[in-house]
Amino acid sequence: MTIVPPPAKVLVTGANGYIAIWVVRLLLEQGYSVRGTVRSAGKGEYLTEYFGKLGFGDKLEIVVVEDITKEGAFDQAVQGVDAIEHTASPFITSLVNLSDFVDPAVRGTVGVLQSAIKHAPNVKRIVITSSCGAVMAPPPQPTIFSETDWNTSSQMDIDKNGVNADPLSKYRVSKTLAEKAAWEFYEKHKGSIGWELVVINPPFVFGPPIQEITGGPESLNTSLKPFYDALVGDGPKTEKLLSTSNSWVDVRDTALSHILAIQKEAAAGERIIVCGGAYLWQEWFDAANTIQPYPLPNHPPAKGMPGITAPYVIQYNTAKADKLLGIRYKTKAETIRDTLEIFAAKGW
Repeated sequence: MTIVPPPAKVLVTGANGYIAIWVVRLLLEQGYSVRGTVRSAGKGEYLTEYFGKLGFGDKLEIVVVEDITKEGAFDQAVQGVDAIEHTASPFITSLVNLSDFVDPAVRGTVGVLQSAIKHAPNVKRIVITSSCGAVMAPPPQPTIFSETDWNTSSQMDIDKNGVNADPLSKYRVSKTLAEKAAWEFYEKHKGSIGWELVVINPPFVFGPPIQEITGGPESLNTSLKPFYDALVGDGPKTEKLLSTSNSWVDVRDTALSHILAIQKEAAAGERIIVCGGAYLWQEWFDAANTIQPYPLPNHPPAKGMPGITAPYVIQYNTAKADKLLGIRYKTKAETIRDTLEIFAAKGW
């Protein structure tokens, strides 16, 4: 098992994404050089400007991969790198056709692995961003999931409802199929390759967005838009919303797990759930009301219904991540404060 310490060169696919840009930032801050892929030159301009202002201009290279589903799409991008962080995959609930989710997820994932075998002899570790959507299944009773679990219920939703299935089911199926394809590819080739695979599975990802946001709050990424709507928006704070539960992780902890995955020997060949904990939406309101000074004075935090309780329906066993990565997860208050400071800076 071989680790990849700085100043190694790391490829980050989909580098302009919500999680990916934090992966790029943490890599650069730790002394790595980064090659990031984007789907157009325009999307790369923001990255060049953003990281240039932070003093990393000479450590960041941007390359355009217009269509990650094409055969050989990553052939040039992988050349000369020591590790790969594959984050590129759509999470856009407005998509309708299952293929719009699955094709980029599966073909992009298998494609980057194929390119690594053919054109990246120096690669020692490949990290793939999967999702707890590939792990969980909405249960009738509270359940604690682990890395041994796989989502099967989302495929059942699609088999039953087709294009009318829940968009989250389509997304979860895409992540499940992509991750399974990655593990099958790895098992088939691991006797003849020089790199090891790690898969990171986060649940809902919240936290400060540093990616390019071209409009107002309506243009936030899919996981952060409900966060804004609940905490800052004017929508009703109903008992149903406030008692809804799920699990979450801060985007910076998610990104850090990707860096630790190339630095820790024991992470090689592992599927790792990275989760900051379970939540009720009411707990986010409670945490927001502890922050002083509050970053959005014109939008004081709603109280919700303090004291409301409900079971945590979906939880995750993080023992493996605790042992292999040792992350100290950010608290809800830290995540809210830092996220709202970004919103305030944008005048929202």
